[in-house]
Amino acid sequence: MRSPEDPRKLARELLGRELADLDPDEQQVLCHVAEGTINGLDSDEIAQAHATMGDRLADRVAAIGGSWGFIIFFGLVLLAWVVLNSRAVEALGLRPFDQYPFIFLNLMLSMLAAVQAPIIMMSQNRQSAKDRIAARHDYEVNLRTQLELIRLSHKLDRLAREMGHVEGQAADSVRE
Repeated sequence: MRSPEDPRKLARELLGRELADLDPDEQQVLCHVAEGTINGLDSDEIAQAHATMGDRLADRVAAIGGSWGFIIFFGLVLLAWVVLNSRAVEALGLRPFDQYPFIFLNLMLSMLAAVQAPIIMMSQNRQSAKDRIAARHDYEVNLRTQLELIRLSHKLDRLAREMGHVEGQAADSVRE
């Protein structure tokens, strides 16, 4: 493992700017490069570490409520509700408990929507936060890669100059 370098020196050498003039994200990346450390947790791990029980519940509700399985199941429940409350069941001797226009069904659907919508919005907000963390992580990885490529390019240029200098000395000694 190489010894830590000065991030201020790296900023001048690699980016041609002072460390204080860089964005905080760029400064952090340069410090990681200077220390030779790798990135920490990825965005999903960070989000999971900060997730409360309510966050995890909202994610599960959104995952279930936004699936084809839920839509098909709910469609079957609605169809069964309508059939059980139609005049067809009166022929079987059953009395409908919520006749057309299905006022109780409308109440239940309204209550479900009133509860489900904010829960799904909480999950979407959490997903947005995860996306921001992932974008920041991607930015850091990309910047770090660019810095390492610039660093390697400088090393190759220096080696090429040294090789040219060595070849020049060898040619001079052969001529003598």
